[in-house]
Amino acid sequence: MSYATLRYEVADAVATIALDQPDTRNALSDALLDELTAALVAARDDDAVRVVVLASTHASVFSSGGDLAGFGATMPLAERHAANGRFPHLFTLIGELGKPVICAAGGHVLAGALGLALACDLVIASDRATFGTPEINVGLFAFMIAALIGRNIGRKKMTELLLLGQRIDAAEALRLGLVNRVVAPEDLDAAVADWAAQLAAKSPLLLRLGKDALFAQQDMAFADALEYLRGQLSLAQSTEDAQEGIAAFLERREPQWKGR
Repeated sequence: MSYATLRYEVADAVATIALDQPDTRNALSDALLDELTAALVAARDDDAVRVVVLASTHASVFSSGGDLAGFGATMPLAERHAANGRFPHLFTLIGELGKPVICAAGGHVLAGALGLALACDLVIASDRATFGTPEINVGLFAFMIAALIGRNIGRKKMTELLLLGQRIDAAEALRLGLVNRVVAPEDLDAAVADWAAQLAAKSPLLLRLGKDALFAQQDMAFADALEYLRGQLSLAQSTEDAQEGIAAFLERREPQWKGR
């Protein structure tokens, strides 16, 4: 399938989805969100893909966030509400993809794009990237991504970001826990490739079970989470990949994953 707003390629079990609308600074238009959703579904359903990388072709911007022109368009409330459903659908799709997703934040990550980055499992950022929720400055509010920010950082800092609309640099984003790692711009591709290769070498079945469990238990009460995770542990122990992994460790050899 060809895409008008992004680039999609698969190599060495890694699907790279690169936002490719430089003229709009990768604004998250309805068209881009629809194609991004389709590309993620394609990666999810492709057995040759074990890891997904979400990136940008823009030299200094990952994404400027939501498409303000689209947000400002006049339309019936019911249609606008339906259109706004693209964001929660996309965030949930990433969480339930069954394959790890790495965000390569090579440039500025703003507004709705911050939610897109935080929906990913891992975020590696260039040290020139900035992060922020400037919606409040144009008479809007970062409603949709507040749920993701609040699950990654403390309430006070979340409120500061949302109410003031100020940007933070990559070092501060790392300190707060919004990103996993910060590297020099020239090292970003290598750092992302390294983590993607490490993930691709692990059992795809256990990665899926683990990712699914992390997503499912995040809002459970502690006791409920423990009981749910106990069941997932028992399920994992019953798989051939778990048995193979343990045998390979004891025999000091590389495991041969079967995906079952």
